[in-house]
Amino acid sequence: MIVFELAMILLASKIAGDISVRLGQPSVLGKLLIGIVLGPTVLGVVNDSEILKEISQIGVILLMFIAGLETDLDEFKRTGKASTFVGVAGILAPLTLGYLAGAAVGMSPLEAVFLGLLLSATSVSISVQALKEMGRLQSREGATILGAAVIDDVLVILALAFVMSFTGGDVNLGMVVVKKAVFFAVALLLSWKVVPWVLKRFAPLQVTESVVSAGLIICFTFAFLADYAGVAAIIGSYIAGVAISMTPYKQKMCEKVETLSYSVFVPVFFTSIGVTASFAGIGEHLGLIAGLSILAILTKLVGGALGAKLSGFTWGSSLGIGAAMVSRGEVALIIASIGLETGLLAEDMFAAVIVVVLVTTLVTPPLMKLFFTQQKLAAERPVLRREA
Repeated sequence: MIVFELAMILLASKIAGDISVRLGQPSVLGKLLIGIVLGPTVLGVVNDSEILKEISQIGVILLMFIAGLETDLDEFKRTGKASTFVGVAGILAPLTLGYLAGAAVGMSPLEAVFLGLLLSATSVSISVQALKEMGRLQSREGATILGAAVIDDVLVILALAFVMSFTGGDVNLGMVVVKKAVFFAVALLLSWKVVPWVLKRFAPLQVTESVVSAGLIICFTFAFLADYAGVAAIIGSYIAGVAISMTPYKQKMCEKVETLSYSVFVPVFFTSIGVTASFAGIGEHLGLIAGLSILAILTKLVGGALGAKLSGFTWGSSLGIGAAMVSRGEVALIIASIGLETGLLAEDMFAAVIVVVLVTTLVTPPLMKLFFTQQKLAAERPVLRREA
């Protein structure tokens, strides 16, 4: 029964998150791991149902909406160059080495390119939570990571459409590009003119939390439009959050939506990632999984870090930014499913990729904690020397 499963998820995720923090790690790591324990792989208390997936989807949409609300738009504008460098470098490295790895295991050129694209995907929903817990979401590094994620998502999906056009499927590359361009144009127009108007009209309504309801309507509408245009729904909800952050309702919206999200939906999202994990038959592909996991982690870490370094960050911050781009999350899972359906990804490779996505998701929070903590300590040393 879903009600009982929700109760178990909320109880276990809060306890696991607290334990993780006490051990010096972001709470999100504990929530991811407890999902594996609760799921079919270990205890079987929670099952991977359609209802759980829908609640989880709402959770990640709200998480990125909150990230948008807390975005410093001036800082975001200043990090445009850095975001571009990180996004592009974070694609080129995994795409190139992913292609070479695919060719090495006997894939056709098209299949190898698809594998490279799959490894190029980024999902920063996990990174956003880690940044919040470390107090860095509104920093220059945080703005760069969020901007790079948007660039990464758009470029990977466009490249994917290009590859799919060679598979014999009904893919019109020109239409794909137009749909995405139209979405961003419409989203910007709505953000500028419609969002403030809607909030003003809802504010005087004689009903409970009318402004917050208006904000959620905007969030879900933007998420739907993004998904319809072939852009990840989380990009749409993030843009909606940024739009509302420029209005007088930002603070109230942030407080109310955080309470709603972190009470139910966000814990379900984090825990459900672990619940969906399946380790059946991985013993036959341990070598492949290990190799792909190392490749997936290092290419994003190094690629993102080099991009950040080229745009002026210190090595400590650059490695932290690179670590934040490691998680593949739901974006890679969607691409992997497309590959399975079109025959670009064999079933055994698909099973291996699912585990690799989970591995990248699990290692992202501790890697970010490690590099950003080292960067903070390095920044404090000169101050300590001067005081001495």
